[in-house]
Order: sequence, then structure tokens, then C-alpha cells
Amino acid sequence: MTEDHARDWVVQRYGAEAADRIDWFLNLVVVENDQQNLIAPSTIQTIWARHALDSAQLIPLADRSDGQWVDIGTGGGFPGMIVALAWPGQVALVEPRKRRADFLRDCAETLGIADRVTVHASKIESVAVKADIISARAVASVENLLRAAAHCGKQDTRWLLPRGRLDEREIKTLSRHWRFVFHVEHSITSADSSIVILDRVGAR
Repeated sequence: MTEDHARDWVVQRYGAEAADRIDWFLNLVVVENDQQNLIAPSTIQTIWARHALDSAQLIPLADRSDGQWVDIGTGGGFPGMIVALAWPGQVALVEPRKRRADFLRDCAETLGIADRVTVHASKIESVAVKADIISARAVASVENLLRAAAHCGKQDTRWLLPRGRLDEREIKTLSRHWRFVFHVEHSITSADSSIVILDRVGAR
């Protein structure tokens, strides 16, 4: 997918204004990347497809237009900051590395979304927020993620977990200790990636 096609995907669904805000943010990421490694330098030329669209594709899967979104391990802003720039609800960004958290806070102020975005410079275990949607892009195993973040979930929380290729053994092992309903969506940015969607999650 080209950069223009990736940007057009966002424009068609969330409008030109949202795409412009994302452009602004991506420029901030590229500048900051000289100071701290937010994204691999090799992905800068494909930043819209590799990072922005890869993040924005989660929004339709949330299946709601408001509420509280918690993004675990936001790093340089993906997917959480992209979500906040295109989705109107409240977004909590959880990023334990202080320099990255400071960068995310500065971006939220600069982009005029600080009233909807809260940055937690801590691990998810220390965050006391009840979420309607929880996302985590390739953060730990699914089981370890559930253990760490289950206190943020509710009965109707939807978990959106972009992964590489789905390891069905991991899901089978997960079912020994957790109840859940799941299905898998293929990533629109990579044929080798999938998005695991969990609903009605609870410990056995």
C-alpha cells in the first residue's frame, strides 16, 4: 500500500481534518526521532502505511464512537495517539519510559487534544482506569498482557491486540486460565499480521 493510499483510507473514514492532524503528529515523530528512537529509521519513508494506518485500522474494530480507550505500551504514539487524533473519545496512553511519555504529553498539547488524552508514565499495573477498549501493539504475550491489565477491563471491554502471525497454541493455552470470546481480523497493512479481538474476558 502506498503512502497516498494509506492517507486516503483515513480521509475517507475520518475526514481531511483528522488526516491533517495525523500528518502534523507524524512530522513531530520524525523530528523527535533524531533525539530518541521512536520508530525504526527505515520506516520513515512509509510512516503512513507502516505506523499511521496500521494504528487507525483498529478504530472500526472497536465498534463504538466514544468511551474510554486505554493503549498499553504506546511508545512513539502507535496506536494510541493515532486513535486519539481520529476517534472522539477519551484515550489513556500508557508508556513507562519517561522521555517518550513527555513527548506524548507535549504532542497532545500541541495538537489540541490534551483535554481527551491522558498520558501515564508507568506500567499498566499502576494504572487505575476502567476501559471500554484496550489496545496493545505487540506488547508481551496475550496471557501476560491479560494478567497485567485485567484490572482495567470490564465485562464488556473489547481488547484489540495487533500481533504477527497468530499462534493458535497461544490461544489454546490462554483458554486454560481465561474465559473469552475471540476472533481474528487480518491486518490491512501486512499479510503476515493479524489482530486478535477478545470480548467478555474474565479469569477462570
